[in-house]
Parts: sequence; C-alpha cells; structure tokens
Amino acid sequence: MEKIIEEDKQGQSLNLEHSKGNNRKLFIESYGCQMNFSDSEIVASILSKEGFNTTQNLEDADLVLVNTCSIRDKAEQTVRKRLEKYNAVKKINPSMKIGVLGCMAERLKEKFLEEEKMVDLVVGPDAYKDLPNLINEVDEGRNAVNVILSKEETYGDVAPVRLNSNGVTAFVSITRGCDNMCTFCVVPFTRGRERSRDPQSIVEEVNDLWNKGFKEVTLLGQNVDSYLWYGGGLKKDFIKATEMQKATAVNFAKLLDLCALAQPKMRFRFSTSNPQDMTLDVIEAMGKHRNICNYIHLPVQSGSNRILQAMNRQHTREEYFELIDNIKRIIPDCAISQDMIAGFPTETEEDHKDTLSLMEYVKYDFGFMFAYSERPGTLAGRKMEDDIPEDIKKRRLNEIIALQQKHALYRTEQHLGKIEEVLIEKASKRSDKHWSGRNSQNTVVIFEKASYKVGDFVNVKIKDCTSATLIGEAVGYSENN
Repeated sequence: MEKIIEEDKQGQSLNLEHSKGNNRKLFIESYGCQMNFSDSEIVASILSKEGFNTTQNLEDADLVLVNTCSIRDKAEQTVRKRLEKYNAVKKINPSMKIGVLGCMAERLKEKFLEEEKMVDLVVGPDAYKDLPNLINEVDEGRNAVNVILSKEETYGDVAPVRLNSNGVTAFVSITRGCDNMCTFCVVPFTRGRERSRDPQSIVEEVNDLWNKGFKEVTLLGQNVDSYLWYGGGLKKDFIKATEMQKATAVNFAKLLDLCALAQPKMRFRFSTSNPQDMTLDVIEAMGKHRNICNYIHLPVQSGSNRILQAMNRQHTREEYFELIDNIKRIIPDCAISQDMIAGFPTETEEDHKDTLSLMEYVKYDFGFMFAYSERPGTLAGRKMEDDIPEDIKKRRLNEIIALQQKHALYRTEQHLGKIEEVLIEKASKRSDKHWSGRNSQNTVVIFEKASYKVGDFVNVKIKDCTSATLIGEAVGYSENN
C-alpha cells in the first residue's frame, strides 16, 4: 500500500523521441504508483533498441503494453477495461500483440493468457530485460511469460528514456521489492524481496540528469528507508555480510548525503518511507542539506494499535507520535503526508476514532485515503474476513477525508505571508498567464509568469491559498539559479 498513486496520471500513453531506423510501433500505458511509471521508462529504453518507436495512436500499434497495479480492486478493474478495449482494436488489426507488465502479471498470468485469452505476453517487474526474447516468442505465434522474481535485478545498468518529461523533474529508482509483510499488501508478492541499487550508479544517473538540464529528482522505491548497499544482494542477507562490507555499507541517510553533495543546486525528494524504518539519521540528513526537500510521505494506515498489529505494521501509535515529534524538532517546517485505510477487518468505531485522533495530533499536509479492498493472495485476504459493511467503510472514509481537507487548509494557511522557493514545472491549468511549481513542502504554487521560465527557481511571496494550492507573487530568482 505504501505507494503514491496520482490519479491524474493514470493511463497516460507514453511518447518519446523517435529513433531513425525503428519501424515497429509501441503503445504503452501505465497505471499505479510512481514506480510503475518509472518502470515504463526502463521498458521504453529496452524496446527502443529492439526497433520500436512509441505511438500515442492505439490503432497503429504493433505492440500494446499496459503497466499494471494490484494495490486496489479499482486499479485492476480499470486495467481489465483497457484490455477489453485493446482486444476490440485487435479485431481490426489482428497482427497487434498485447502484453501485461508489472504487478498484475504474476497473480493473473493464467487467467489472462489461458482462460480469458486477453493477452499474448505477460512480464513481471523483474523480467523486463527478457522482453526481446519474449517478443520473439510472440512473433513466432507462441504466448510468452516471465514472471520470475529476481534477487539481484535493480535495472541500475539501464538508462531510462524520460517519457512525457517536462525536462525539469525526474524519477530515479533506488530500491525494488519490500520485506515488510503488511497483511493488506500485495507488493512483497508482486515485486519480491528488498534489494538496493549501487549508489555509484545512482549518483551517475543524478549527474547525467543535471547535465541534461533537470533540476529535481525524486528517489523511488517501495520503501526508500530500507535502502542498503553492501555490494549487492538482498537486504535480509546483510547479516551474512563481511566485516568490510558492513563497515563500508551505504544506508539511505548516506545516500541522501551523496546525492545532495554531488549536485548542490539540484533539489531532491524521496517517495515512500515506512515509519518502522525511518531513522533519526535520515531526518538529520534532511535538516543538514538545503537541497533536500522538507517533505516526508509517512504512511500510518490506522491510528489504532490493535489494527496496526492486525496489519502487521511494526510500529505502535506511540512510536509514530515520537517519530512525528522528532521530525518537527529537527525540521520544524517539514510537511508530512499519510496513507490511511478505512474499514480494515474487525475495525470498530473506537479504532476509527483512534485514527481521527491521530490525524488531529499530526495535522497532515496531504493524504491518500482508501476504503479497504481485499486483495487476493495477501495474508488479510487469506486469513481475515472482510467484515465491515460497505456503507460503514464509506462513512468512515468520508470522515477521514473531511478531516484531512480541514487540516490541509490549516497547513496551507501557515504559508501565507512567507517567501518560498518554487521550482517552475509547467504552465498553470487555471491560466496560461501563470506558472505552476512546488515549494520544498511539495505544495503546488501558482504565480504570474512575468519573465520567468520553466526550470527556474523563483522566490514567491504567498498571498492566498486553497486547501491544495498556494497563490503568490514572484519577488525574484532564488540563490539556487
């Protein structure tokens, strides 16, 4: 569950610069979290070398790929509808091949390939380098499958093709997999055990992005706090490492140091962090470097200790409060966001009230809130009855959303009157006379264009706000330019 799903980006078809000599057309759509969109960039890079150029016209495609998410039932149903659409087009263009990538691949391979015959190709998250071989199989009239989970694969040696890029912000993947067996979550089963990417390859990718004009990088992983490089291999095997490996190991705090020092004028963010793995040295590294943004996504899922235990979360409500207190002590203006699940099995009204009271304590800047949906294959799916009626789930979710909206407005109002550094990312959706960018806390800021351009770091005085957006006036370039 520890993944941010940006609804406005779901189902984007990806388009990149065409390579001369490539004569096959690839249509690729992504659903789910930032990791899936990043993985699609890796796939595009691999297939570009195999003679494929991307197209945004489904009807023209020789190969159609959908990168899938299994985190919620809604995500799966959306993908199913897209597969039905692809197959309708395939009736007109019988030579078209259809493939499923990502998190749905392992769980539904037999259903998609053999029972429903909706696809020709099924490829799991660790098997993208095998795509050329799999496509050859399909070209010869055979279905092809590779959903084997790897203990080593990090794609650190594949230079991603930046798809639909604004040329300013980019994702860099640093870990894959997850060892935290939360009972509601499919990620350990779809993406395997935790392994980390060589820090040197990460810094090299960061440097390359800077040289290409990018100004901000988000470090990606199912749980970035778990980053640990000791020469390769699974994190769980670190106990078997040599004394030299342990002495020279790089954890997430050290990686943040390396990145921040490598490019002092580039901004760095990171994706999901699990409360149980968030250590003080990470918070201290953030406080030490001006170019590490003051924003932490810290999913809690529930405010009830009883429910946290049922979810197999390795932290208590009290430990979470202590972590919040430390963050606010070391980085007073740090923004914090949450994931919250309403209606987990056995959840009582008292448990729900505990969640609301935790929210009152933290007053999150942002939130990603869901009603519980049972995921087949998870421990909760196998062992726990989904016993909370849908109307109660919906009511509790609406109460969580309403409280979050109240707190979001409270947090944006705290920015009023302040001058804040904003990185311009694009034109505002509201007006072509305004720029849109984000401050260090990840809040969207809108201001008049004047003579500024995309990629500029601008100091903006905040004059007004909504619960989601700050409105301001540019007062000059920041020292970061």
